[in-house]
Amino acid sequence: MKILDLLKDVSIDVNATCSNKDEAIDTLVSLMAKQGNLNDQDVYKQGIYAREELSTTGIGEGIAIPHAQSESVNAPGLAAMVVKDGVDYQSLDNQPAKLFFMIAVPKTGGNEHLQILAMLSQMLMDTEFKDSLINAQSVEEFMDLINQKEAAQKAKEEEKEEAQKEFTGTYRLLAVTACPTGIAHTYMAAEALEEKAKQMGITIKVETDGSGGTKNAPTAKEIEECEAIIVAADKNVEMARFDGKPVIQVKVADGINKAEELINEALSGNAPIYHADHASTTVESDESVGRQIYKHLMNGVSHMLPFVIGGGILIALAFLFDDYTIDPSNFGKNTPLAAFFKTTGDTAFGFMLPILAGYISMSISDRPGLAVGFVGGALASQGNSGFLGALVAGFAAGYLMKGLRKLFDHLPDAFEGLKPVLLYPFFGLLLMALLMTFIINPPVAAINTALTNALNSMGGSSKIILGMLLGGMMAVDMGGPINKAAYVFGTASIASGNYDIMAAVMIGGMVPPLAIALATFFFKNRFTEKEQQTTLTNVIMGLSFITEGAIPFAASDPLHILPACVVGSAVAGALSMFFNCTLMAPHGGIFVIGVISNPLGYLFALAVGSIVGMFGLALLKKPLK
Repeated sequence: MKILDLLKDVSIDVNATCSNKDEAIDTLVSLMAKQGNLNDQDVYKQGIYAREELSTTGIGEGIAIPHAQSESVNAPGLAAMVVKDGVDYQSLDNQPAKLFFMIAVPKTGGNEHLQILAMLSQMLMDTEFKDSLINAQSVEEFMDLINQKEAAQKAKEEEKEEAQKEFTGTYRLLAVTACPTGIAHTYMAAEALEEKAKQMGITIKVETDGSGGTKNAPTAKEIEECEAIIVAADKNVEMARFDGKPVIQVKVADGINKAEELINEALSGNAPIYHADHASTTVESDESVGRQIYKHLMNGVSHMLPFVIGGGILIALAFLFDDYTIDPSNFGKNTPLAAFFKTTGDTAFGFMLPILAGYISMSISDRPGLAVGFVGGALASQGNSGFLGALVAGFAAGYLMKGLRKLFDHLPDAFEGLKPVLLYPFFGLLLMALLMTFIINPPVAAINTALTNALNSMGGSSKIILGMLLGGMMAVDMGGPINKAAYVFGTASIASGNYDIMAAVMIGGMVPPLAIALATFFFKNRFTEKEQQTTLTNVIMGLSFITEGAIPFAASDPLHILPACVVGSAVAGALSMFFNCTLMAPHGGIFVIGVISNPLGYLFALAVGSIVGMFGLALLKKPLK
């Protein structure tokens, strides 16, 4: 596909006359309609104005690129117009716009046309080319200029790709460009930054977060070695990977119009340091396989938790407000209020496994893996392989799509547009269904059933040992892999109907901050004055089930803090099992005590575990001199 496949001669006017922005849009929409690719001009025009409300598409330098992605578009298209005297289009540089390209993109469909439009956007950054289009005397000359420039631009892109493959040095700068629709400004900003950096003799790598997906993403090593990062974006981009690096964040228009200024500012040494709450990344890195698998898993779990937490609390409320004596077999839905909570909670829980698998897969293989992972998770639910099956499905889908992407890279360019709309989903879903039906579901379902039966058949002593183990795991690394492993096991058990495990997990995570709070209050001579000031904070964090509140103490004195906390958490987890406490909500701490069975026993277990941890700290830590 070429630009002229989207831009027809009937939709070009090289001698248009418009007196204001509204007339310019009306004229362009009329030109677009002549292609026959709009089923409703008014709806499409509304989309154009909605995009203008986000920020003007008059990017300056005499160029305007209004665009919309709308259900009123049957097929992608371009319309072009030249107003030689210019028109006030409220452009970023407050100068009249003379050259207009209007873009129409359907809501669904391939993304090959997006790549073509990206190339057009980059071409317009060439001042000489832009001026030649403005001065074109006929439609034929206008189209011929585009044809020649497109051929040159393709050669330039191929040369750039080869240069990046051969580049073995360090990029001084990294950049990310993104606009709300990911059609034009994304690529124009990237082109402007690359060209200006080249002129200044500065190495740069620019990631484009467009409608066709993320391209040219930097590795973790490149991020670590660069001097600074420029984020020119009008939408959210993955920022956690830049934790601890100098980062400049501006709107995408600044990337187009202020490239040199941004580059100088980024390398000045005065760029602010970006701090992320959770440093994670979805791009390839040089990390160990174990670390990558852990991060993919956490990406799925973090997206799953809102469904589990919200749904679990709602289900718990349903049982709290229901009347068991009305119909024991329908407990949870006997009253209208209970039925409302139970139905909503069950609906949220129904998304748990597809969300888990989908976002694990997406973490591995980017957007093409999302749908395949979702379906894999749903098939795990239907095939009774449950949480374990969804876990396996997420990784299987991610690496399956990663393999398909590499395989399809060898196809001719003519198939590029078919990949996201036909090849990826068809072959991905087909192969995923075969994997789940014949390879993954049968053995994992058997394992899941055996595990569930084993948990259900556990006697009192076995459950106490399990509670001790899970409670202790929650305090070993306080938010790290061991803690998360216990927590994920607890949430998975909720889905299987084993609510006592989640109770033991949560109480184990609550103890460390509470034990430290008690120790800093009753044994002040073991702690510095600054540490004593955290008593109230740790009480709040412990009651809120935020184990990470104990991390500063554990980091400063792990040999004395961790053993005491682990023992205290293990005791609390064992007592929770002993008192047959159950919890359907996978979070909330003391604030969900109303939905915990045997709440008095649970509070007693929490108090004993915290006191044991406190005395352990007092015993292991010596008084300060």
